Amino acid sequence: MTQVNQALVDTLLNALNNAYAPYSHHPVAAVMECSDGQQFAGTNVEVAHYKGLCAEGSAIAAMITAGQRELAKVYVMGPGEHLCTPCGDCRQRIREFATPDTQIMVLSHQGEVLKTYSMETLLPDAFGPENLPSR
Repeated sequence: MTQVNQALVDTLLNALNNAYAPYSHHPVAAVMECSDGQQFAGTNVEVAHYKGLCAEGSAIAAMITAGQRELAKVYVMGPGEHLCTPCGDCRQRIREFATPDTQIMVLSHQGEVLKTYSMETLLPDAFGPENLPSR
């Protein structure tokens, strides 16, 4: 199995440990990596009315705040050793900033890549910015 570097695993585990998931008890961490190598971490933040922020959305918000607009790689880590793939909303958020070459990887807590997706396999026939009329 493919391994990622320990610094990335540590970033994900730190984010996972900082998750605020008092309702689902399902902490998730994500790192968005841009083509220049910059990385942005995020974790889920739940609120009492059940409309929290997913880890992927949190990391994308940090990426956008820093002025980045294109994803090269996405790393996701869930609470167990099972696949913890992005939810439907997050798949669409990732799609907004992905390219055909963007890799989406689900990792174990040891940094093993459990599965790698392309955007097309994660969200086939996705609706994106190019589907909207130009102004």
